[in-house]
Amino acid sequence: MKNITLSMDEELLRAGREYARSHNISFNLFVRKLVQQAVAQKQSNWLENTFSLMDEADAASGDQTWSREDLYRV
Repeated sequence: MKNITLSMDEELLRAGREYARSHNISFNLFVRKLVQQAVAQKQSNWLENTFSLMDEADAASGDQTWSREDLYRV
């Protein structure tokens, strides 16, 4: 694991440490979890982005229909 250096306002650091302490975790773990959540949130938007792109595409399936089994067939 890499070590990094962060700069932040003293009051923000104090409040962050207090928050971490009140949740029985280290400040380091608290910051790491926040970064993980931000990254995971971005990665989880792929489905929403995919449907947005599909909605924007000017395409149609015509009269084609699929059964559930067709959709799972690779």
